[in-house]
Amino acid sequence: MLTEDFTDKFDGLIFDCDGTLSHSMPLHYVAWRETMQTYGIAFPEGQFYSMGGMPSEKIIAVLSEQQGIDVDSDEAAVKKEARFAELIDQLTTLDAVVDVARRHHGKLPMAVASGGIRPIIDRQLAKMGITELFGSIVTAEDTEKHKPEPDVFLEAARQLGVDPTKCLVFEDSPLGFEAAEKAGMKWIDVRPFYPAG
Repeated sequence: MLTEDFTDKFDGLIFDCDGTLSHSMPLHYVAWRETMQTYGIAFPEGQFYSMGGMPSEKIIAVLSEQQGIDVDSDEAAVKKEARFAELIDQLTTLDAVVDVARRHHGKLPMAVASGGIRPIIDRQLAKMGITELFGSIVTAEDTEKHKPEPDVFLEAARQLGVDPTKCLVFEDSPLGFEAAEKAGMKWIDVRPFYPAG
């Protein structure tokens, strides 16, 4: 499915970053688990994956409320992102998805649309050497509402100058799939292309 040419079917391609272009979710989970442990908050791996695409402050607020532990969400989010930044040198690409972006570069407008924060997304794209492939990068700071709301994808389409209904989204999380559908966009689940193990 990822090997096909999308130029005849779509006017633009939009990629999530974490877990889609980068195989970063295991590293994010390490950063989350270690940071939350310092506050006495448990964050099971299954719950972590179900919240993919949600901004860090919102995840922390949800966990804090669920477990009855008062946490400064902004402070904890900064600590979590700092820990992830320490792990970023271990980052690998999700080759099957990055190959789609490389093949369509110069043929279709392409954007990154992420629930992550700009400094971390920029660092990941630079580490993978793919920043120049994208005409637009939209992150959590660029919209008021986040996945599962469609705003990040709609803003990416707007910046590319492409009709949202003519965009194809590459995603790895249920919240992202829902956001793409709300934006009127087709989407592809990239999780079957994760490396084994």
